[in-house]
Amino acid sequence: MTIESILMMLGGIGLFLYGMKLMGSSLESAAGARMEKILERLTSNKAKGVALGAGVTAVIQSSAATIIMVVGFLNAGILKLAQGVPVIMGANIGTTITAQILRMGDINGDNILLMLLKPSSFAPVLIVVSAFIMLMSKRKSIKDKAGIFMGLGILFMGMTLMQNSFAPMAESEGFSRIFTLFENPLLGVAAGMIVTILLQSSSAAVGVLQATASTGVVTFAMAAPITIGCNLGKCVTVLLASIGVNRDAKRAVSIDVTMCVLGSALFLIVIYLYQGIIGFNFWNDTVNMGGVANFHTLFNIVVAVVFLPFVNPLIALAGKIVKDKSGYSKMDQELAMLDPRFFDTPNVALEQCRKVINIMCDTGRDSFNIACDLINQYDEEKRQIINENEAFLDKTETVLGEYIVHITEHSLSSRQNVFATELLHTVGDMERIGDHVDNLAEESERMHNDDIKYSDESMVEFGYLKAALNEILETTAKAYETEDPSLVLRVEALEEVIDDMVDTMKSNHAIRLKEGTCTVERGVSFIEMLTDIERISDHCNNVCQHLLQRINGWELSTHDRTYDSAEERKAFDDLYDIYRVKYLQPIN
Repeated sequence: MTIESILMMLGGIGLFLYGMKLMGSSLESAAGARMEKILERLTSNKAKGVALGAGVTAVIQSSAATIIMVVGFLNAGILKLAQGVPVIMGANIGTTITAQILRMGDINGDNILLMLLKPSSFAPVLIVVSAFIMLMSKRKSIKDKAGIFMGLGILFMGMTLMQNSFAPMAESEGFSRIFTLFENPLLGVAAGMIVTILLQSSSAAVGVLQATASTGVVTFAMAAPITIGCNLGKCVTVLLASIGVNRDAKRAVSIDVTMCVLGSALFLIVIYLYQGIIGFNFWNDTVNMGGVANFHTLFNIVVAVVFLPFVNPLIALAGKIVKDKSGYSKMDQELAMLDPRFFDTPNVALEQCRKVINIMCDTGRDSFNIACDLINQYDEEKRQIINENEAFLDKTETVLGEYIVHITEHSLSSRQNVFATELLHTVGDMERIGDHVDNLAEESERMHNDDIKYSDESMVEFGYLKAALNEILETTAKAYETEDPSLVLRVEALEEVIDDMVDTMKSNHAIRLKEGTCTVERGVSFIEMLTDIERISDHCNNVCQHLLQRINGWELSTHDRTYDSAEERKAFDDLYDIYRVKYLQPIN
């Protein structure tokens, strides 16, 4: 084995791995958060879960990546364990697509069309054309699609280099003699595991086996245990993903490892028993790239089919391996959505941030309604709920801010950078809403301790203001969840009406002071509450403005809002009139 051959082999492996990574990352970027939403929603039954796992893995070219993603979703509470297990089974099937693509290297013949289908023929063309498109195009979506084909071309170039490096070695008796050692199933399995652990990819390890098989020295007796070992080696990466995750995520990893180990043992026992008693007529025949790909696919399909009916027993077994723990709070469960395992898929990580902000929005709205109840009748238990919600919002702002900063340390597209910036602005506004609600609760507590009560007229006005603010909070939450610009327009109109309501209520209060129907002490408390409520509506509008900027790609500040058309301006005026009649007119 010459130095040139070794260098060529290492270069081929490097190109192969880089091609897989480029193709997978380009596909993930093109798919965006849709990948996460597909995994989250389409797991209603086991068959769908298997198909889903296979499809997603075929796209991102890594079963370990899909399983780690599922572990993250389980850790975040997005998926239930019964939903995640079939997806993991499907991921192990989907990883075989790489080997099926690579079998195109077996194409032979003098026909020009057949020769053009060989990877060694079209890979350079694919790379050149894709590179040209990536350099010339300004659209991110087109660059992502070109990146997919460039990754595929580089992957095939790496495979061709590996084949060429193995070709001279195939003529050596020593090389052939070494490979005969792998007819021993234990040595074969160990070799497959070691290569997979080194390359951190079972698909890449099987690809190396296919390149070796192209030399004509690999028999089925050698390829079978090595391929099974490649599947076992993948478990090491998945086991690393289980460090620091919650109970269900650990159980999912233990189920995947259990299926791989038991499936491999079962497969080895069956094929070697059959070989020993009856015998395969092709056992000692050489196997080509297509044969390796077929066995790889067959193995994973059989394991999935065998274990699919036993999802519940597997979950029960995992429950005995990973026992229940106490002390996992609701706050921990919600913040677990911000799993560091999503950093390698920024679209998914950013989408998780958006979901946590939705929870912050719901928490702020719930606290506001409780704070308003405290004004009517103070309750220490309800006050404690607001304290807990405020602690959650404060902690979430810190954790979410740090998480978003970590995301931005990875390579992000311009669209992802804009999304991250919007999230940072929004989480600040959400936390400030919580602060102002806490101020309302503090004022209610002071009123209770000092026995201060508002006049009946003030409470009537406050009822309308409470209803208006509750509507703007609900509309803001819905606008942020659905990303609907028409709801943003409603928030804008309602925010202006609330500003007018606060001004009107301050004027009415001044009149009551002159008439002597309200005391100065009551008035100071009343003005403090009006100020906090006005600030809450301002932050709601800020949240929607940041959202609108991201949707429309504006370069404007929050206060530079203009309307795109006369129709939009009229729509705003109509909404303002509706809210004015509903909330402002009764207190004038």
